Amino acid sequence: MDLGLAHRAVLVTGASRGIGRAIAQSFSAEGCRLRLVARDQDRLEEARGALVRDYRVEVETLAMDLANQGSAKAVFRRWPDVDVVVNNAGAIPRGSLADIDEAAWRSAWELKVFGYINMTREYYRAMCGRRRGVIINVIGLAAEKLDYDYVAGSTGNAALVAFTRTVGSMSLDYGVRVLGVNPGWVETERSMRSLRGRSLELFGDEERWRELIADWPAGRLIAAKEIADVVVFLASDLAGAVCGQIVTVDGGFGGRSYPALDKRRSSTT
Repeated sequence: MDLGLAHRAVLVTGASRGIGRAIAQSFSAEGCRLRLVARDQDRLEEARGALVRDYRVEVETLAMDLANQGSAKAVFRRWPDVDVVVNNAGAIPRGSLADIDEAAWRSAWELKVFGYINMTREYYRAMCGRRRGVIINVIGLAAEKLDYDYVAGSTGNAALVAFTRTVGSMSLDYGVRVLGVNPGWVETERSMRSLRGRSLELFGDEERWRELIADWPAGRLIAAKEIADVVVFLASDLAGAVCGQIVTVDGGFGGRSYPALDKRRSSTT
């Protein structure tokens, strides 16, 4: 299926690994021009080289910590004419209310919550002026499947869901679509660290992590590409009526009960 995205400029944050990198690959496969942002310069350059080699597309990179004040404005000044923005950068630590102090809470929200809001603000203004553009926020299932031991993440993700729906409720009047994706458990470095750590805690052996997901949907983690392909479709004109909505891609995980997860700390996007 031709999604009609060829030659469009796509900005992806948190693009050097995991879901962000998979999103960059899927857009590259559609012939898009990539603008990638992440903190790790070396990983960014490795990703750029692979995308240019495999897809022969234009790829520009910018190493930047999006938690820093003014970073969204700096990205916009570098690349003002972007057709699609994918907000994906963010890592909120696990812990209960007693575990996460104010400094850790604020630091995590500066990157993910305020990082998404600030980037959206910069590009939304320009897109409304052009009367075209798409902004997709990759948020996380913790917004829906609330987790006591991930209080900063669940609260931050829920705030981003409300933000996305609020802006998206009117954005199409100005030719702009704002929407979100809530991934479930995705096979990334972060997820694997969490599963191996819990496996060590439960069984004394981190290599037994597969036992923890035996009763999960299809008995597996979601591939990053599965999230990426949904994001790319939503960015296309074929999804032109999808706006102000959150698309959950969790394999049904959010609708199930997992006694082992309720007793032990788990993590999500």
